[in-house]
Amino acid sequence: MVQRRTKLAAADNSGVQLMTIIHIYGASKQKFARLGDIVQCVVKKADPQGVVKDDELVKVVVVRTRKEFKRRDGSYIRFDDNAGVVIDNDVDKNPRGTRVFGPIARELKEKGFDKIVSMAPEVY
Repeated sequence: MVQRRTKLAAADNSGVQLMTIIHIYGASKQKFARLGDIVQCVVKKADPQGVVKDDELVKVVVVRTRKEFKRRDGSYIRFDDNAGVVIDNDVDKNPRGTRVFGPIARELKEKGFDKIVSMAPEVY
């Protein structure tokens, strides 16, 4: 569960190193984003050779959160950091990077992010 002004680490090689959430898509007064939600972020720190530059507005899907997430079977999943993957738009849901780093939650597969899940090294 993340909210506005939360710092996200990048889980892909799009060039982003650090980004901050500025908007959560969904209901007009939605306060929190969970695993698989799309948020708008501003890039705070980026690689000079990367696809994404500093101060750029990007759409990001949340792939890891520190706050535990309850699954339908009653189990919980929790990660060590808050991380996201930069996507091109919320219709196609294609990542802008070519690799995904670290574990990914399986809830992304249910929400239609098949390409991100297939690039991930491990899915929990």
